[in-house]
Amino acid sequence: MHYSNGNGAAQRAGTTALVAGGAGFLGSHLCERLLADFETVVCVDNYATGSPENVAHLNARQGFRLVKCSVAKLSDQHAGEPQAIFNLACPASPIQYQRTPLSTLLTSVNGTNRLLQIARAKHARLMQASTSEVYGNPAVHPQTEDYWGFVNPYGPRSCYDEGKRAAETLCYIYGQYYGVDVRVGRIFNTYGPRMRENDGRVVSNFIVQALRNESIRIYGDGRQTRSFCYVDDLIDGFLALMRGDVKVHGPINLGNPVEVEVAELARRIIELTGSRSRLVSRPLPVDDPPRRRPDIGRARDLLGWQPRIGLETGLQRTIEYFESRLRSDDNFMAKHAREQRAAVLAGAGDL
Repeated sequence: MHYSNGNGAAQRAGTTALVAGGAGFLGSHLCERLLADFETVVCVDNYATGSPENVAHLNARQGFRLVKCSVAKLSDQHAGEPQAIFNLACPASPIQYQRTPLSTLLTSVNGTNRLLQIARAKHARLMQASTSEVYGNPAVHPQTEDYWGFVNPYGPRSCYDEGKRAAETLCYIYGQYYGVDVRVGRIFNTYGPRMRENDGRVVSNFIVQALRNESIRIYGDGRQTRSFCYVDDLIDGFLALMRGDVKVHGPINLGNPVEVEVAELARRIIELTGSRSRLVSRPLPVDDPPRRRPDIGRARDLLGWQPRIGLETGLQRTIEYFESRLRSDDNFMAKHAREQRAAVLAGAGDL
């Protein structure tokens, strides 16, 4: 099965891509891009953390189909006849997944299993969106794909970390024993338009606080590092991972290898926004890794992929997005509270 002919040309008539978690931050950007390659794009989301607002601009596009459903309960009828399946269905923000830990874990396990069943039955290629969190508090730096990680299975982050590790194991089983063509991308910190406000992700938190001239909360001493990849680059990585005939064995890191201290990120955002915000220190969360940086040698060698968009350019685009949101919604915080309550209710009921 060919995802594409390798030169960016659109797929033949009748082809379908399925995106689980398609109304989320990453999923909505992916759905946009896939509409150029597939006749039909099926976006599946239960809105536990995604939002129909993220894909509202796609509703009028020919071939776009939105299905409100838990991925673990996705029917064959709603799935259609996909040639490519992208599994992005899982809360990714610490605030979100710690509010609904059981739902988060079961989404990673039961949801991934359900999509792999569909991929097996339909002879589809599947991409599993894994995470750098599988490395836990890494003893190896930068992190390479052959490092097994150092993860706490009994802590507040374990529902996400161990859920994603279990999902990778499912991908291995279906690939090795059932012949499913599985691609696993381990995603490092990603940012850009359509991130949720104040959801625990450092870039969105800092930008919103800076735009409001509020204190920017730094956890610990701010010397912990992250590697920030702009969303457009990451979607390029997804497509490179799924395209062509190169057989990919095992997970591949997808992220930006440029390492930045959290405090330095805050200072850059203050400068770019012209904010009057000041940095304040808060206790470091449990199991928060001190360093995070991908080794992307496999992605470069096998996929010909590496990020192109620098941090300042990406931050400027993301700041413009949040400025627009703040200007357009006078009830910004009230709306956020409603979304958070709805997410909790949706997650708690989706077991």
